[in-house]
Amino acid sequence: MAIGIFMKTMASNAPIGVFDSGLGGLSVLRELVRALPQENFIYVADSGHCPYGGKTQDEIVARASAITDFLLASDAKLIVVACNTATIAAVEYLRATYSVSFVGMEPAVKPAVAATRSGIIGVLATGAALKGEKLLRLIDRHASAVTVITQPCPGLVEQVEIGDLSGPETRRLLTNYTQPLLTAGADTLVLGCTHYPFLRDTLVDIVGPDVRLLDTGEAVARRVETLLARESLQTSSAASGRIDWYTSGEPATMALAGARLWGAPVSARTVPQT
Repeated sequence: MAIGIFMKTMASNAPIGVFDSGLGGLSVLRELVRALPQENFIYVADSGHCPYGGKTQDEIVARASAITDFLLASDAKLIVVACNTATIAAVEYLRATYSVSFVGMEPAVKPAVAATRSGIIGVLATGAALKGEKLLRLIDRHASAVTVITQPCPGLVEQVEIGDLSGPETRRLLTNYTQPLLTAGADTLVLGCTHYPFLRDTLVDIVGPDVRLLDTGEAVARRVETLLARESLQTSSAASGRIDWYTSGEPATMALAGARLWGAPVSARTVPQT
């Protein structure tokens, strides 16, 4: 009996793994830490292979599997795929291959349908995400009564990765991508990439305060909280949790851009063997 209790305690105090193609998943991690402040986290930015938007499904599955192997070797008790493109390309494979629970990203199409007044919704996302069957099924299931206009946004992930959230090039890209949607009558925009919430202030400045901007970070945090309770994996610690930072890119680069996005120092290590 004592051994069983010890093993359960070790599992419950184990970290939650979170990964993204780069730093965009920090927008999800922020909501996770807010909802679950006592939990420990391991964040992996796959910045050495970012962006995922131009990669094939097989390439994304390979990256997601390599990072999952690392997170499980680090005793992750649950893994959040904090990347829309990786969720669409790989989460079903991951769930079929590994025994740990995975929480993926789902673009906020359903709440956008409830929010729109004009009946026209815009979805901003990477090219790979927009081509995925998961998004198409989501639109078919929830948005048959409205018009959904999808807009690929090449270049935005790279701007966030370097910490340029409001510079001339970022504003140019956002204006080019949102103007056709606004002209078509969209009054609600779905931020279909975890990098995009970091551009919210600049987007509001461009599209105006009357256009709603929706993402799913809070919903993911609620889902993780539910799964931890269902699987009896909530931490037993009353202290604030820690975050261990890893990257497949340059740790110094992540420290610089990551600190700006996170709002506090980020001390990253290199992901081994990925």
